[in-house]
Amino acid sequence: MATLPQITLDFNRKVKMSNDGGDLSSDTGEILFREFDEKLGFFHTLDKNLHLKDERLYHLHSNEQLLRQKLYQIIAGYDEDDAADQLTDDPVFRQIVGTDALASQPSLSRFFARFDTESIDQLNQANQALLDKVHQVRGSKSLIFDLDSTHANTYGEQESTDYNAHYGTVGYHPLVAFDGITGDFMKAQLRPGNVYTSNGVVDFVKPLITHYNEMFPETIPFLRGDSGFAVPELYKLCEDESVYYVIRLKSNANLQRLADELHPATPPSDVTQTECYYEETEYQAKSWAKPRKVIIQSVRPAGEMFFTHAFFATNLFDAFAPKDIVRSYQKRGTMENYIKEAKNGFDLDRMSSHSFQANEARMMFSLLAYNLTNWLRTLCFPEEQKRMQIQTIRSKVIKVASKLVKSGRSLYFKLSSSFVYETFFWNVLNRIQRLRLE
Repeated sequence: MATLPQITLDFNRKVKMSNDGGDLSSDTGEILFREFDEKLGFFHTLDKNLHLKDERLYHLHSNEQLLRQKLYQIIAGYDEDDAADQLTDDPVFRQIVGTDALASQPSLSRFFARFDTESIDQLNQANQALLDKVHQVRGSKSLIFDLDSTHANTYGEQESTDYNAHYGTVGYHPLVAFDGITGDFMKAQLRPGNVYTSNGVVDFVKPLITHYNEMFPETIPFLRGDSGFAVPELYKLCEDESVYYVIRLKSNANLQRLADELHPATPPSDVTQTECYYEETEYQAKSWAKPRKVIIQSVRPAGEMFFTHAFFATNLFDAFAPKDIVRSYQKRGTMENYIKEAKNGFDLDRMSSHSFQANEARMMFSLLAYNLTNWLRTLCFPEEQKRMQIQTIRSKVIKVASKLVKSGRSLYFKLSSSFVYETFFWNVLNRIQRLRLE
C-alpha cells in the first residue's frame, strides 16, 4: 500500500494527516461474523462440501482461504476483487482468513476460474445443509417458497449474455427462491438473458420441495409465484408433493368473462367509494389436464365505472376464505425487498467475469454472504434490530475502528473509545457466544 506524505489541512495548520498508522483496521465488526461463523459451522460446512479441481503446483493461499477472504470482503462491502490489494495487511482480515497477508486481486480472479458445474452444485449443497441447521434451530413449522426471476446487467461479451425484452436490456436472467417468512436465500440459478421467467422452474424447485418433505415432514410448505410461473407443470408438482400454492394467472378472455358475470359494469351506488370483492370458481384452461380453483379479485376504485380483475390459481380449499388467499399472495411483495437487499448489499447481479460459470460462482458467493448475514441478524440481533439492512449493519457494527496490540501470546483489538454503537456491538457478541445450535 502506498504511504501518503503528511498533508497539512487548511482549516487548521496544526492538523496533519497520513496513512501510516500501523496495525489499524476499519472493519473490526467482521470479527462478530467470524465468531458466528465458527458457532454455526459455516465455513466448516463449505470446506466439507466444496472440492475444487486445483491444478496449481505451488500456491501461497489455499482455496479455503480464498473462499473465506472473498466472502468476508463481500460482507464488508468490498465487492471488487482488487479491494484485496489495499486490504492485504489489514489485521482483522488477516486474523479472520488465517494468513499473514491476504491474496491479491489476480489470485482471487483466478480462483473463480476453478469453478465448474459440479463445484457450483457443491456450494448449493453446503447452503442447503446450513439452511437445514438454521431451520432446526428456529423450530420453524411452516415454509414459504417465494419464486421470482430478476435481471443482471452485463457489459461486454460475457458468455450467454442476451437481450431480455421484459427488462429492455442485455444481461442474464437468474431464477431465485427465498423463504418468504425468514428471508433466507434458498437457491439461485443463473440463466441466459433471453429465457422466459418460468423456464426450468420445475427442475429448479423440485429438489427443494423433495428435500424439505423428506427432512422436515412436519413443516407445512407453501409456494407463491407471479404470473410468469403460471405453468401447469408447476401446479402438478405442488399437488403431487402436497405443497399449497397461490400463483397469479395472466388475464384472458375466458377469465374476464367469468369475472364480468360475477360483477358486471353497472353504475356504482356511490362513486366516491372503492368497491372490492373476492370470489372463487372452478376454471380449466386448455393446457390444464383438470379444472382448478381460481380466486377472482374484483376492484372498482373510487371515481371509476369499471372493475379491474386479478386471478389466482390455488389448491387452498375450504379452510381459507378467498380474501385471505389473495392477501397471503400480496405478502409476496417482501420478496422484492430480499432481491433488492441481495443486489444492493451483496452484489448478486455483479457479473464481471467473461465465463458464465465464473459469474454463477460469484452469484453463489453473494447468496452465501447474504445468508450468513441474515442468520446472524435473525438469530443474534435484539428483536428491534432484526430487520436491519446490510448497509445499516455495516455502519453500526462492521465499520468499527480498532488497533491491534500484541502482548505475549495474545492479540488485543482495541476498539475506538468514541465508538457510538458499542452497547449494540457488545450485546450482539454476547448473544453469539450464548447461542446454542446443537
